[in-house]
Amino acid sequence: MIKIALADDHHQVRETWYFILSTNKAFEVVAKCSNGREAIEAAGAFSPDIFLMDINMDHVNGIEATEAITRLYPGVKIIAMSIHIEAIYVKRMLQAGALGYVTKNSPYEEVFDAILQVYEGRQYICNEVQKRFPVYF
Repeated sequence: MIKIALADDHHQVRETWYFILSTNKAFEVVAKCSNGREAIEAAGAFSPDIFLMDINMDHVNGIEATEAITRLYPGVKIIAMSIHIEAIYVKRMLQAGALGYVTKNSPYEEVFDAILQVYEGRQYICNEVQKRFPVYF
């Protein structure tokens, strides 16, 4: 079972993804965080395999949280999940240590695929970003 943690400052988004991920028997959601500071703490406390990380959050943003988590807990693999499709956000998250990037428009099947690929150590960039910036990714 793949242990997953969620970080998003919108309660409804966290709860929706918790529900969606819970439908897949291969996944177990071990933490739901509302900001980057909570995400860093959860990475240490719950040792998730995968962290789905929003970028825009209060206190500590997703880029800062990703940098901290990958430095402190290198076994935790991070997938950015954001409304942003601009290449600069993708690059900044990858530079911070994320292995994947999906948008909030990505269908849940694609998010499931991203989780499986990143869990296996491969990089994953969602179709929406790849279509918009084929030269970069």
